[in-house]
Amino acid sequence: MPGARSDITQLLKAWTAGDTNALQVLTPIVEGQLRRIAHNCMRRERPGNTLQTTALVNEAYLRLAGANGLEWEDRAHFFALCARLIRRILSNSARARAAVKRGGQGQRVNHSTPLNLDELPGTSPGVEITALDDALDELAKFDPRKAQVIEMRFFVGMSVDEIAVVLGISPQSVMRDWKLAKAWLKTRLRGADSLT
Repeated sequence: MPGARSDITQLLKAWTAGDTNALQVLTPIVEGQLRRIAHNCMRRERPGNTLQTTALVNEAYLRLAGANGLEWEDRAHFFALCARLIRRILSNSARARAAVKRGGQGQRVNHSTPLNLDELPGTSPGVEITALDDALDELAKFDPRKAQVIEMRFFVGMSVDEIAVVLGISPQSVMRDWKLAKAWLKTRLRGADSLT
């Protein structure tokens, strides 16, 4: 699939340069991957969430299409930003639902389901997307690279090698960041239960 990857990168660069046709050509090519990212995020949402995968992809697409001044390095950079956008849309939606349900109060984080160490902490049904979003924001304040690794690997499903290229670091550094960030998030998300 290397040809498709370079095509996406070329289309992204053309779009950045102002070619509006490039966005029209790009959209159907990346739609499947955007749906996979959205589906991955949605499967971690609570039952009863009214936001659907298609609506999530459409909202992300609208935000991307309306963004000015973005310069895409390559397809990995594009999908990393898409993952961040989708995470933000879900988090904002969850916060809005919580505000309505709780009269403006935030939702309590439920940690009744044990964390699966094989997955990123926060993926069990008991952890809200808002708690994971807050924890990732907190992590990004003191270690942005580790937060990026989590977003790219967990939300986008990028390989260690792809992340290494995007961040300009070795695959070993990506794995070290991944392990340390997971451990930090696990501690932070467990601690959130005692704070609420």
